[in-house]
Amino acid sequence: MTPPQDVVELILGDHRTMEDLLRLMRSVEADRQAALQEFAHLMIAHGEAEESTVYPLLAQYEDTDTVEHIEAEHREAARVLLALLEVPEVGSAEWDWRLKQLAAVTARHFDEEERSLLNTACETLTHHCREELTAGYVTARGELLRAGCGAVDNVRRMVQAGAPV
Repeated sequence: MTPPQDVVELILGDHRTMEDLLRLMRSVEADRQAALQEFAHLMIAHGEAEESTVYPLLAQYEDTDTVEHIEAEHREAARVLLALLEVPEVGSAEWDWRLKQLAAVTARHFDEEERSLLNTACETLTHHCREELTAGYVTARGELLRAGCGAVDNVRRMVQAGAPV
């Protein structure tokens, strides 16, 4: 089955979904724990799929420092996510503070990635190349989501290993 969207559209869609989940995590009327779990799985799957399928190709067209910086942002976001996942009480002062940190880290990352790597993809990659990236991204992201990649134990292992997200 051919994925219905372009890789850039899918990445942007993930960014918007994560922003929506962050809003839910701030709302006392929402199931904040469920939103956090969904966010964790999506963030980890999204980041690992980008790093395994999209970034290697875009590194040919983008400044190496930019790619490395964005990958470092993934690792930083994973550390901040882990800190939030480990807070025992949803809605506590510590939880809200960690959530604020996570929102800031992800907002900065989305802005930088959208202005650099995603614009580079739009400007330089052929339609055929973007189709191939889409298929690879969708496959990698789906496998990671099915594996429960955002579970706290997995995020902890990734952070401790210093692994790319």
